[in-house]
Amino acid sequence: MTTSRQALVRAAARNNAEWCAAMCRAHGVTGEFGADAWAAPVRTPLYYPDAVTLEPGAGRDALVARIDTATPGASVKDSFADLELAEAGFGVLFEAQWIHRPAGAATAAPDLVWDVAGDPDTLRAWALAWDGGAGNADLFRPGLLTEPETFVILGRRADDTEGRVVAGAVASRSEHVVGVSNVFGPDGASDAAWPVVLHALARLFPALPVVGYEQGADLAAALRHGFEPVGPLRVWTHSGRHGPRD
Repeated sequence: MTTSRQALVRAAARNNAEWCAAMCRAHGVTGEFGADAWAAPVRTPLYYPDAVTLEPGAGRDALVARIDTATPGASVKDSFADLELAEAGFGVLFEAQWIHRPAGAATAAPDLVWDVAGDPDTLRAWALAWDGGAGNADLFRPGLLTEPETFVILGRRADDTEGRVVAGAVASRSEHVVGVSNVFGPDGASDAAWPVVLHALARLFPALPVVGYEQGADLAAALRHGFEPVGPLRVWTHSGRHGPRD
């Protein structure tokens, strides 16, 4: 990995950890940033990791000691895909790629209009659309609205008089990048969401590069919309719990 790409991965990992910390705070869980990782001492919300590494070569034993492994299901986001956690009782849940899109890159004209959720009702409408009936919409709690660096972006059809949310994402602003996660579109297709999400990000954060991570079909969709892969990550988990999505 080149120096510039490793710097991007560091920035993306830190940004993602900050977003995970914000989600945890909304659920009453307080994590702590250390020199090489962010970690929470108690179980984190569904889909969110118990730890995120911030530097390559993080110490395995010290990291595992900072999270609750007594309850099955603890998860670690191995941001540089360089940890070996099998001996600590973990298995690989999935692998993905950090992605990057330069600041100021051209965006396609969106078919949808966008807004940022500013009240609990709008956040709830976004969460229900994101969830698609899976029963996990309560994950996104009103406390997120008090997080100054968190922006819940929603997309609606201009001709829909009921204003139904059909696409969206979460943007998390850091000092040097803006992270994007939870991207969804009509029928769960992220391809249809990226034009409106990128249009919103370009208006909200014109000077910040966009980072995030994706895998599989969602990674292919992001690459079609101007992102480049900059480095691998790996998520490790104990059995018995859903692993991180964001």
